[in-house]
Amino acid sequence: MNYALLAAFIPTFFFVSITPGMCMTLALTLGMSIGYKRTLWMMIGEVIGVALVALAAVLGIAAIMLNYPLLFIVFKVIGAAYLLFLGIQMWLSKGKLAMSAEVQDIKVGSDWELVVQGFVTAIANPKGWAFMISLLPPFIDQSHSLPLQLTVLIGIILISEFVCMTLYATGGKALKRILGHSQNVIIMNRIAGGLMMAVAVWLLFS
Repeated sequence: MNYALLAAFIPTFFFVSITPGMCMTLALTLGMSIGYKRTLWMMIGEVIGVALVALAAVLGIAAIMLNYPLLFIVFKVIGAAYLLFLGIQMWLSKGKLAMSAEVQDIKVGSDWELVVQGFVTAIANPKGWAFMISLLPPFIDQSHSLPLQLTVLIGIILISEFVCMTLYATGGKALKRILGHSQNVIIMNRIAGGLMMAVAVWLLFS
């Protein structure tokens, strides 16, 4: 590994990860509505999607895909429609992700549905693809082992994404606890639903 490049890559990518984006907003929203433990399933799907995007970018596949915007349009429409539906349901205090005023476990979708939600959000983000194409290649030293560098860089990316999503998700859980004292469930659902719909619009028009 080129340790000078590695030392520059770690803070660079962490700064990019901690900046509010679609995946971080989704983590915040789910953390508010279903708590951190359940949000972990979405986070698993998100890091898998990010890993695939990063690997594809380094191998040059992403550069090819960017020349076919129709693929991104399909991803964006599907992802945005799904997230918009969830956001509307939460705004109306309906659906699997909406909070309940009753003291009981919140009924949510299956673990697989949360994984897919995170995965779709990660791979359907054209800004993520473009960012990986522009950021990763400069940090790869052709004089060193490519597999090793890919393993380390993608590992750093996944750790950074996971840590940042944890910060956002636990922040959402704390906000849920604060508002829960006043039993303001409707406001809680509308905040979470509004954020979810914002993610959908962002995904559609970014």
